[in-house]
Amino acid sequence: MENIIGDYFRRGFTNREIIILLEESHNIKLSFRTLERTLCRNQLWRRRNKTDEAEVARFIHQQLQTSGRQHGYRWMHQKCWLSGIITDRETVRQLMRLLDGQGVDLRARGRLRRRMYNSRGPNYVWHIDGYDKLKPYGICINGCIDGFSRKIIWLEAYKTNNDPRVIAGYFLQAVAENNGFPQRIRIDHGTENTHLADMQTFFRDTASSECVTLGPSTGNQRIERWWSTLRSQCIQFWMDHFEQLKEDGHFVDTFTDKCLIQFCFQHFIQEELDEIVSAWNCHRIRPTHNPRAPSGRPSIMFAVPSLYGVQNFLHPVEQTKLSICQEECLFKDYPCDEDVFQLCVELMAEHNLVMSDDVYEITDLYLQLRELILQGLDLEE
Repeated sequence: MENIIGDYFRRGFTNREIIILLEESHNIKLSFRTLERTLCRNQLWRRRNKTDEAEVARFIHQQLQTSGRQHGYRWMHQKCWLSGIITDRETVRQLMRLLDGQGVDLRARGRLRRRMYNSRGPNYVWHIDGYDKLKPYGICINGCIDGFSRKIIWLEAYKTNNDPRVIAGYFLQAVAENNGFPQRIRIDHGTENTHLADMQTFFRDTASSECVTLGPSTGNQRIERWWSTLRSQCIQFWMDHFEQLKEDGHFVDTFTDKCLIQFCFQHFIQEELDEIVSAWNCHRIRPTHNPRAPSGRPSIMFAVPSLYGVQNFLHPVEQTKLSICQEECLFKDYPCDEDVFQLCVELMAEHNLVMSDDVYEITDLYLQLRELILQGLDLEE
């Protein structure tokens, strides 16, 4: 139990929110006094024992070397807490102004006015779509967001977005993890969504028109809006990074180059996507002028809809149906073509190359593997 409490504390939840989540998600009833004693016993304080500002600055500086340079101070503050760094928003804001003043100014932009959105409760609609900004380099992203809570259900980077069995696999894993499926799904007309639509109809045992909404991606408002957040917080960095490789002549849109990008960078990008999801689902959405769009933390709005006077529209799923659908899915395995993957592993072993968690060291690995493969192709000719 103490590990669960510590995890919720580090995600930035208030004591009241922790008590609600413990009862609703873990069936653990706890008083405020007991929770406070537990936090004190584990030295978890919000205003005491703050992390030294020099360490906070080092963490922010490290984040600014990668896609973290896209973050605003609220998002960076959330990442600090998720990484065990106890600080306040004002400190983060001042440090970011000091360390990245130009970036702060660049992020100070206006917003577009959008039509009002309405969803009746969590799991009433799951919005699903692909994101193709990195597709020219071989990285395909697919995501799903709950329309009411704005909780991210999944966000996956892989070598394809076109295989309907892969997209159906994402959906099936989410259904299994949530022990149920939504009232409706919102997808576009692409062939990659055919299995997904069939499974939703199969689960609901009703006409597809009653549980599947089809339309253009541009009209899929919830997830289209979130893609702009993803781009500003993460993907723009990778677009710029790969574009620089292209301008320098180190990427020429060949099958081999795309496979090498997938082999070297896909796991790193997936880790960043996981961090983005964790930070987003725990952050607090501010109130808007739309009375039908509640404010709060996506995780809590999704898990405890009674706080917002709505019901959970999740439908329980039959295990037999899950098993049947699983046979029609493909799940993530090799990040790139299997033959290229095996070749890269052999070259790394032969030349003592290692995978790193530093983006620039991974870039060096990409360049070395690319040179070795091109040399091998020249010898064959």
